[in-house]
Order: sequence, then C-alpha cells, then structure tokens
Amino acid sequence: MTNFMNKFLKDEDGAVTVDWVVLTAAIVGLGVAGISSVQSGVVGLAGSIGSAVNDDTWVGAGVGE
Repeated sequence: MTNFMNKFLKDEDGAVTVDWVVLTAAIVGLGVAGISSVQSGVVGLAGSIGSAVNDDTWVGAGVGE
C-alpha cells in the first residue's frame, strides 16, 4: 500500500491534461469575448442591409418586358 501511495504522489501524467484544459478554456473565453464585442455591430449592419434590400425597387431582368 505504501508503494502505491508513493507512486501515486510522484505521478505527473495528469499535469499535461490540466495544462490543456486551461489552454482550451482560455481560447474559448477569448473567442466568446471576441464574438460578443462585434455582435452589436454585426446585428446593426445586418439590419441596415435588410432594410435597404426591402426598400429598393426591384426591376426585372428583361423577362416579359
């Protein structure tokens, strides 16, 4: 039992996993922060484009004219 505890306390295999989890969480956090910072601008631009498309008078492509 003592050998098992000593081996368990010296084992560092899980440290790499913890590093990857922290790095992945940081990348996801930066992605969410980036998306939230441009979201309002993109929504406003999409609304402007939508209203411009709806307000324009569409002329046919010469078919049936």
